[in-house]
Amino acid sequence: MYPNQHRGPRLAGALLCALLVALTLVPPSSAVEEDDDDLARQIETFLAGVYSDEEPGAAIIVTREGEVAYRGAFGMANIELGVPLEPEMVFRLGSITKQFTAAAILLLEEAGKLAVSDSITDYLPAYPTNGHTITIEHLLTHTSGIYSYTNIPGYMETTVRQDMTVEEIIDEFKDQPMQFSPGERWAYSNSGYILLGAIIEKASGTSYVEFLQERIFEPLGLERTSYGGPQIVPNRVAGYDSDGKGLRNAFPLSMTQPYAAGSLLSTVDDLARWDAALFGGLLLNPTSLAKMTTAATLNDGSSANYGYGLATTDLRGLPALTHGGGIFGFRTLGIHIPGREVYVAVLSNSTAHEPDTGYVGLRIAAMALGDPFEDLKAIKVDPSDLARLAGIYQIDEDNVRTVTVDEGRLFTQRTGGDRLEATAHSKTGFFYKNSLTHIEFVLNEQGQPTKMLMYPDGSDKPETADYMGPALPEMSQDSNRP
Repeated sequence: MYPNQHRGPRLAGALLCALLVALTLVPPSSAVEEDDDDLARQIETFLAGVYSDEEPGAAIIVTREGEVAYRGAFGMANIELGVPLEPEMVFRLGSITKQFTAAAILLLEEAGKLAVSDSITDYLPAYPTNGHTITIEHLLTHTSGIYSYTNIPGYMETTVRQDMTVEEIIDEFKDQPMQFSPGERWAYSNSGYILLGAIIEKASGTSYVEFLQERIFEPLGLERTSYGGPQIVPNRVAGYDSDGKGLRNAFPLSMTQPYAAGSLLSTVDDLARWDAALFGGLLLNPTSLAKMTTAATLNDGSSANYGYGLATTDLRGLPALTHGGGIFGFRTLGIHIPGREVYVAVLSNSTAHEPDTGYVGLRIAAMALGDPFEDLKAIKVDPSDLARLAGIYQIDEDNVRTVTVDEGRLFTQRTGGDRLEATAHSKTGFFYKNSLTHIEFVLNEQGQPTKMLMYPDGSDKPETADYMGPALPEMSQDSNRP
């Protein structure tokens, strides 16, 4: 293998110049440069412990207030050829594509070609809505109730390899039963974004690919961003999956299939340009951007925690907009912190690597905010202290989290989920390996549990579950299912 030649901080003038025009960077002051140097060293140290020189890795970029604070790459772009990753290389984006699709819809709305409140049958009259009114906004926010075609049993093992037209993909899922009435719940639906691509084509009179190229890629200078396919793409990275025994080349799929839900290719540099343009007002008007970045409200008044192609969350007490992507051979993540104008993109060429891009990106974003996550350290806890925490914790009427203790190890399992080991960092605090999700048990004066607080992905806002009593014996016997 060649040694990886790109390990140091990416702050030199030549690299800043590469983004200068697109990001309209202001020359940093010496104090800012010193701060960025410190951040770069912190990120570099962290990433060196995450990625190996001999395995697939990731390209990473961090911008703060329009300036590149870090840019680097770790690992191999092609294991067979011994080619190390470079930050300018091209990756599959997966579902980061969705924010481009959402922006395209909003551009068409600004042009008077459609309204997000329109029924999808205004543009796709043959689509069966089963008596429901499904709006374009329902598709954008994953609140339509339309079944995701990627969840059809066996689809991702066989059908996904076939070249299909948009109409043929829609035929695969259009007769699936609705999961719920539009607006009733939130459920991620790749089908919704396939339909959005079809609506873009109908409203614009051009193909999805041509619309993005003419209205987004070219005006914003996204020269390395394109629709994926069999074409030759200079510096395209090889993707890797796991076959259960080790790494293998990415499982085959036709890039006609992800379409408007996940078919784009790009680089961290282009994603930084995209973020700067989107939030700098160079693409959408303020009203459209507000729609895109505001969480949808469900029929019962609760939040869907998702806007248009962007999830709304919090990070270190600040509002954050984020979206990940997962596609054969690749995992990706983009994070924008509006109040601090921080952007982080992590593009990885392996679905098998742990920790994943979500963990890596959130850790780096917290560093960029100057509020890094604490490295929780495992401690030994007396078996009796663990045993008292075991039981059933009620999240809501449909979901519980079961806590079991097995040979001195504590496990949690949400309804319908996998059984996961949680490691103690205090008598009542636990964390999961390669995850920022952690839990805290609340005890009464007698030392008995009353609640479990789950902090997902490092969020400051916990999910609360009330202690209901001991677990039934049959619920703790199967290591994989409730």
